[in-house]
Amino acid sequence: MSDRGRLRPLPAPEPATGFGKLRVGQWFLLTGVLIAAALAITGLFAVSSMKEVNRLRGAVVDVVDPAALRTLEISNALTAQESSARTYGRTNEERSLLAYRAAVTDEATAMAELERLMPRMPEGDAVRAEVRRIRTVGDAWRRDYAETLIASVPAYKTDTAQRMASVNAERFTEVRRSLDALRAHLNRLHDEGSARLDRGWTALYVALGMIVAVLVLAGIGSLLIVRFAVLRPLAELTEQVRAVGQGDFDHRLKVERPSELSELSGHVDAMRRRMLAEWRRASEAQAKLEEQTAELRRSNSELEQFAYVASHDLQEPLRKVASFTQMLDQRYGDQLDARAKQYIAFAVDGAKRMQLLINDLLDFSRVGRIGGEMTTLDADAPLQAALKNLAAPIEEAGATVTSDELPVVRGNRSQLTQLFQNLIGNAVKFRSEESPKIHIGVRRDGDVWEFSCTDNGIGIDGKYTERIFLIFQRLHGRDAYAGTGIGLALCKKIVEYHGGRIWVEQTEPGTTGTTFKWTLPDGETHE
Repeated sequence: MSDRGRLRPLPAPEPATGFGKLRVGQWFLLTGVLIAAALAITGLFAVSSMKEVNRLRGAVVDVVDPAALRTLEISNALTAQESSARTYGRTNEERSLLAYRAAVTDEATAMAELERLMPRMPEGDAVRAEVRRIRTVGDAWRRDYAETLIASVPAYKTDTAQRMASVNAERFTEVRRSLDALRAHLNRLHDEGSARLDRGWTALYVALGMIVAVLVLAGIGSLLIVRFAVLRPLAELTEQVRAVGQGDFDHRLKVERPSELSELSGHVDAMRRRMLAEWRRASEAQAKLEEQTAELRRSNSELEQFAYVASHDLQEPLRKVASFTQMLDQRYGDQLDARAKQYIAFAVDGAKRMQLLINDLLDFSRVGRIGGEMTTLDADAPLQAALKNLAAPIEEAGATVTSDELPVVRGNRSQLTQLFQNLIGNAVKFRSEESPKIHIGVRRDGDVWEFSCTDNGIGIDGKYTERIFLIFQRLHGRDAYAGTGIGLALCKKIVEYHGGRIWVEQTEPGTTGTTFKWTLPDGETHE
């Protein structure tokens, strides 16, 4: 690529001065460091407070309060034992004895739950001693009163309770004192823990408030930086760009700060200058292009005139050559030898092939220029038209042509007819010893239809699959198969004019036949 066609890099903008040397990132970095340090300090304080709150909450909620509840259950169970035992000594009823046994079980369960909490209990040794005291006096009360009363009922009957009332009063008073001491201790632990928990929550709220304050200050600082280091310079740059956009293309773009916007304004101004220069050059090129367009229209008009001459005036001498040569053979044929007759046949054949070649070239040049209007149509219509045009060679070859149900496509009817006619005609022409069997298939492929033409003919060598679509390219001599070598090139031009592509599908080694595939736009999506 020449230096003239390559764009040179934009010149470097002038460096910023004063406060403009500082980048926005540097302002934010400094602010961010201060904010991070403040957040780190307050965060550590908040985390420490939160841990302390969780620890105190666990001690009160998960240990002290459940222990108080278990103590209450033990007190209720002992009270139930005393009431049931005394009732049994007075009434000797079996249900009172059963109630006593159940209360003993309840006490044992509550005592086990209480002892399970001891390892996590604040002042655990003192509480554990009081629990052991309750267990000791409880066992002494059952031994000296309850169990003795139960054993004495057969002897004293309903007088048993009265006989042992003094023992009950003495021993159960000790039980109540032990329970009261434990409850008082647990209540004190609850009150102290709740007070510490309140202080912990207060410290946590203070830490969270400090974090919020730091965030608010950070937001205010960021807003100030954005306001003075970003928004105001951006507004200045916007005004300058607006002036350029309104037509003042010579207006210079320059912002002093921050460093990024200063550099950006320098680059944008350099682009403005280049675009202005390129626009001026483009205006000159546009004028030249309009002149060339007018020249191209004139040239196309001359080409159309040439096509008319080629289709009429050039073919007229060929028709004369062919007709007069045939008349020469008819009138003087008996005076000519075999060699002369052969020469006459060569001349007639050459003239006819030249006419065919001119017609094929005209068809090739008309694709996309003359009569190329696109419409929505059923693809079966051009297929049937092509089969009608090929009726004679199909019947002569004994060929069978089948097809799938064809869809609605977007295309030119006459050109699609030519497409089907060339492909089916080739399948009939290049047939094998078997009767030709030709199938037109179709399948959906995304937003297009993929068509196929499959035959059982002589096939195409894989190394020629690209060459066959070139104009005037033939794989067989004219003596073996007639034709100009334009048919498949015309098919490719028609398909590409419709926005599709055409190709030959590779066949498996040892198989015969050829499959051409091509794509056409869906007619329903283009309505």
